[in-house]
Amino acid sequence: MGGGGFVADPESPLDDFLLSLSPAPRPRVCFLPTPAGDSERGILAFYEAFTRRDCEPSCLRLFGMPERPAEQLRDKDVIYVSGGNTANALAIWRLHGLDRALVEAWERGAVVGGVSAGANCWFEACVTDSFGAGLGPLHDGLGILPGSFCPHYDGEELRRPVYRELVANGFPAGYAADDDAAFHFVGSELREVVSAREGARGYRVEAGAETPVEPRLLV
Repeated sequence: MGGGGFVADPESPLDDFLLSLSPAPRPRVCFLPTPAGDSERGILAFYEAFTRRDCEPSCLRLFGMPERPAEQLRDKDVIYVSGGNTANALAIWRLHGLDRALVEAWERGAVVGGVSAGANCWFEACVTDSFGAGLGPLHDGLGILPGSFCPHYDGEELRRPVYRELVANGFPAGYAADDDAAFHFVGSELREVVSAREGARGYRVEAGAETPVEPRLLV
């Protein structure tokens, strides 16, 4: 997701869509708020949004004294990563072995996704503000999905020009998502783009070319 989800709207159709991708009749959903520093506000918003849905919500906190955190992901049907600082999250996951656990969850068929940093992390590379006020490249994502990703494509005015310039200068080609738009991959193949509002869409971004990917409107 380029932006949106329950933080912006507790009844976001993007979150309903995410749950619908799991074949489990009552999916076990784990919220991973590491990019946001395990923000209590974000965790509360998650529970408020997901306790009203037909699922079993839980949260994995990594700040403090987590006990065998990787094991807590092994039975989850859906893993939902928050927005926040992509680089910090990747570093903490690697410290606790969550990087391997997340890849293993994807390999066994769990639905994995998230918003902003929670979308960046699955790609080989991304555009991030993890290193300060400005935007810059990050090259060491989890690498489940090839290429690069840029969220908030219509929500922050510098996202489009920074991403296009990076790609023009050799940064891996990839995808960009407007706020309220989401890419759905099956394995590493793009299945479709979905959107929670009119005008929100995705893009394929390559050197010298930006190609809109028209979404399926969820509402």
